[in-house]
Amino acid sequence: MKIEQVKLQQLQVPLKAPFETSFRRMVDKDFILVSVHGGGEVGYAESVAMTIPVYNEETTETIWYMLETFLIPQLFASKITHPDNVSELFAPLRRNHMAKAALEMAVWDLYAKQQGMSLAHALGGQKKTIDVGVSIGIEPSVDHVLQNVERFLAEGYKKIKVKIKPGFDLEVIKAIRERFGADVPLMADANSAYSLSDLPLLKELDQYDLIMIEQPLAHDDIIDHAKLQRELKTPICLDESIHTIVDVEKAIELGSCKIINIKVGRVGGLTEAKKMHDLCQKHGIPVWCGGMLEMGVGRAHNIALTSLDNFTIPGDTSASDRYWLEEIVEPEVKLAAPGMLAVPTGLGIGYSVNEEKVKKFQVREASFHPATLFA
Repeated sequence: MKIEQVKLQQLQVPLKAPFETSFRRMVDKDFILVSVHGGGEVGYAESVAMTIPVYNEETTETIWYMLETFLIPQLFASKITHPDNVSELFAPLRRNHMAKAALEMAVWDLYAKQQGMSLAHALGGQKKTIDVGVSIGIEPSVDHVLQNVERFLAEGYKKIKVKIKPGFDLEVIKAIRERFGADVPLMADANSAYSLSDLPLLKELDQYDLIMIEQPLAHDDIIDHAKLQRELKTPICLDESIHTIVDVEKAIELGSCKIINIKVGRVGGLTEAKKMHDLCQKHGIPVWCGGMLEMGVGRAHNIALTSLDNFTIPGDTSASDRYWLEEIVEPEVKLAAPGMLAVPTGLGIGYSVNEEKVKKFQVREASFHPATLFA
């Protein structure tokens, strides 16, 4: 592979409407757009860390620091023939999965473009379309949630994910079932807001026939989730607890979950995400691709990953206009049919980046070349 330059651009983009989870309320998205240049092509990726370390230990600032200080110099100092080499190269560095993923995913896009193929094809994906769902944050009232559910069901989304937290859980799930019936594919995402002491409340969710309860217990737990899963008929899905292939192996062995959410940034990139997909498929554990409020570049990577066979549950990759008034990619990510996105067949991620829009939201930028780093 030819890699001649890496460019970092930090962007701050206002959300269409505030989005709240049990962690925090967000009104804008601060992220780093990574572009890797080589052989006349450019590969793109987005960082997905937040500005404060509430989802995991990383932030936008730590991503920039890791890329500038460690990851980009290592990339230039090594011979890369395939994106898998990037994952191997960064393995000795502990954690910092989102920083690693931001650079590795851009290399995957560049590789696919240099090879004259789509990113989905480069990953081994076969699907032409993917089913998608939508994530609804914690709203000011249950009525607000019901209005959103009604709108998204009208748009054909194949799964409704509702954020819950103590004091905003049973009432909202019950209201959705009473209003829209038992056939709506519904799940609850707790973002680590509960403990085993909440078992009676969590068991009450069993009556609502949820697809899953996502990460009800601590962000770093696998053992207590196994205890909880034995008490629930509703499948538990692990998210924040899964960072490495070893985490997946332990979760399967312990019976900590029946479903796994694979977020590319959380697990360190597409190579590791693909390994997790393959292992879960071997053990009959369905997976789905979670979202981190990505813009179009990140969404395109999620679409490509979801084209793999064992992504059998609709993910969070909704259309661009779910969160954004303006996009940085052309065309915008739009539904190809109700609740479905087309898997791009163009080179790489299959979307072009609008540099004018990028500049509009840019906070800072930096460019790196082998000659300047090793002069």
